[in-house]
Amino acid sequence: MKAVMVVGTTSHAGKSMVATALCRILARKGFRVSPFKGQNMALNAYVTANGGEIGYAQAVQAWAAGVQPWVEMNPILLKPQGDMTSQVIIKGRVAGRTSAVEYYQNFFDIGWSAIEDSLRRISEEFDLVVCEGAGSPAEINLKHRDLTNMRVAKYLNAPTILVVDIDRGGAFAHVVGTLELLDPDERALIKGVVINKFRGQRSLLDSGIEWLEQKTGIPVIGVIPWLDQVFPAEDSLSLFDRSSTKERGDLTIGVIRLPRIANFTDFDPLEAEPSVNVKYVHPKQSLGHPDAVIIPGSKTTIADLIALHKSGMAEEIQNYIAAGGTVLGICGGFQMLGKILADPEGIEGQEGRYRGLGLLPLKTVIAGQKIARQRNVTSNYPQEGLPVSGYEIHQGRTRLLEEAEGTQALFDDANLGIVDESQSVWGTYLHGIFDNGPWRRAWLNRLRQQRGLRSLPTGVANYREQREQMLDQLADSIEPHLDLKPILP
Repeated sequence: MKAVMVVGTTSHAGKSMVATALCRILARKGFRVSPFKGQNMALNAYVTANGGEIGYAQAVQAWAAGVQPWVEMNPILLKPQGDMTSQVIIKGRVAGRTSAVEYYQNFFDIGWSAIEDSLRRISEEFDLVVCEGAGSPAEINLKHRDLTNMRVAKYLNAPTILVVDIDRGGAFAHVVGTLELLDPDERALIKGVVINKFRGQRSLLDSGIEWLEQKTGIPVIGVIPWLDQVFPAEDSLSLFDRSSTKERGDLTIGVIRLPRIANFTDFDPLEAEPSVNVKYVHPKQSLGHPDAVIIPGSKTTIADLIALHKSGMAEEIQNYIAAGGTVLGICGGFQMLGKILADPEGIEGQEGRYRGLGLLPLKTVIAGQKIARQRNVTSNYPQEGLPVSGYEIHQGRTRLLEEAEGTQALFDDANLGIVDESQSVWGTYLHGIFDNGPWRRAWLNRLRQQRGLRSLPTGVANYREQREQMLDQLADSIEPHLDLKPILP
């Protein structure tokens, strides 16, 4: 099938951004495009229409291509658990838990078979596949078990782009070194180099580009300038670059940066709100006095709950509530708000019964069967009757305790979340809740009223329309700086 591959000299070189832009650029040229990443390691996940998990970045790439996300677009998803193991998701379903050594022994052949099957399915429905690698394709100690870089490129005979981040320095060495470590048949597939995150005067780079092209025999097909757009990130390392989103905002919302934070893409719509300043707070930092605090999702809820207790953040959150603050929890954060968390089978690796934050009358038991599904519900809070869509990904089963009088269900499905009688603490299993524009604005307006601020209009579009504009802007920003002739089929 017709394919283009995007690999990088390092992690965070810009592979996902370039692949996403290519999906939109090529779709606008009339191709029916599918993204593809054979194996992804990420804690930001999305649930497809058939209830399968894939990396959130591949969902964004599918939307960039103008198509619905499929599990075949990311047939292997590894979700790190923090104890040197990962949960293995194959074709959208949990296949087990493994260490790195055991993964190669137990899942390599199964994984490659899933990749081949997925590419066959994609080839039946699409004109062109834009593939993304992971990390570096030249990790010589890992190449024999690398499922997602040049093995895929060779399988598809795909013209391949090598992306390098010039902002971190050493770009020319990174390119030359990567090419030197590739096998001859792998290197032959590299048809162009893209220099990413360039700041400064382009003419000062020309002599270096000329040298690089003469040295390698491979053209530099793009120099992409530094872009200030916040792009959906795959892992929590990117949060180190996000101290806050704006110099000023009417409201400040603190998000606890849990050690094993997951699905923090939930907060992209808040970061896109002009009047909201999102601040990520490490458990050992002072919480301060934000207008609201969010406890986000976690891959290992109990371990992160223990970290909140040990760091003193749990007590800070409880004191913040006592002083009149607003706290909400999403998925793992929702479970932490309860009184009891139990993992009788040690599914998260820590068998036992644990004390929650005690802010909602809930008990959660971690179960073996994962729930992963899209949801469409109607809100009861903060405004009745609003349609809300999102998705669930969790292994916990949460129920109200007997002393739950005074709580209110957030939605017409009471299992999806509750709010306490003071309406200062609430939690939900629904990821993507802030994508719903009218609901998001209704909740923000409650915070604004507490500050004596004028309400924002609630008749706004959902975040997906804003995301579409962002994807167009991304493609518009990158396309003039790319020469696609060497890679287009």
